[in-house]
Amino acid sequence: MAVFTQVSDEAVAGFLKLYGLPEPDMVTGIAEGTENTNFKVLAGGRRFILTLYEARVDVADLPYFLSLMGEVADACLPSARAISMQTGERLGVLAGRPAALIEFLPGRPNMEPTPEDARKAGAFLAQFHGVTKDLSLHRPNDMSLASWRAMIDRAGAEIERFGDGLYTELKETAQLLSDRWPGQGPRGPIHGDLFPDNLLLDHGDVSGVIDFYFACTDFFAYDLSISMNAYTPETGELDLSNAEAMRSGYETIRPLSDEESASLPTLLCGSALRFFLTRATDAIFVQESALYTGKDPLPWLRLMRHHRAAMENAR
Repeated sequence: MAVFTQVSDEAVAGFLKLYGLPEPDMVTGIAEGTENTNFKVLAGGRRFILTLYEARVDVADLPYFLSLMGEVADACLPSARAISMQTGERLGVLAGRPAALIEFLPGRPNMEPTPEDARKAGAFLAQFHGVTKDLSLHRPNDMSLASWRAMIDRAGAEIERFGDGLYTELKETAQLLSDRWPGQGPRGPIHGDLFPDNLLLDHGDVSGVIDFYFACTDFFAYDLSISMNAYTPETGELDLSNAEAMRSGYETIRPLSDEESASLPTLLCGSALRFFLTRATDAIFVQESALYTGKDPLPWLRLMRHHRAAMENAR
């Protein structure tokens, strides 16, 4: 669930006054998500998402995330936008947490996307990069090579619960990625977490992109690799048809260069390693509760191994 911090209706009403809004007609917790506390709010005939940022989000990064959301929305892409208070500020404090009021977007995520859904998502991601390539916003990627090595070291022998010899395998994979990671290429602000649950659809068309809280500056092809992996079904036999459709849709808007295409197996392996490690270390270090349920890291280990083999065979 994603209600880690409980907030009274009275406290929400006081927060809404900062926006010149009346008392809420409805405040409902949102179960989806794993990072922040979210509520649906109805006030003055308008719907909003109220987000309280929990401890895993660095408060210093929030202005970047909120600015990027606004820039994408200003470019006429369907992006969640933070509402400004009467003072002009977009970030406040509620129940001791940094908080923001976000525009409500129509639609729902499709958690079982088809290749056609993946193709549309790929085209949207290319449009997203078409907007962000010209932005001056910058935030280093703190979930890349150095952090992967740190997570492997932190987990240590505990990572072996997911397979014998895995610690050594992961160390070798991280070193291989470091040796082969591209040094240059088209880059700019990326979403960094475009999973099916972060893309809203309305009657089959993209109606909104949400959850910018892993956005950063990196290669656009790396962002594509994240989504290609994210749209690959986690159950059953390995099926890359969604990943292939994602790339095909992306390239209808922004064709990859020869250099980007050559680097894609490496980037796919890296993004698979990233999400295996985040899920695995959560399983090791984060206690599950009624408010947090971990996700299976093993599908991402399978993807990492597949893409590592492709990366090695490409040389």
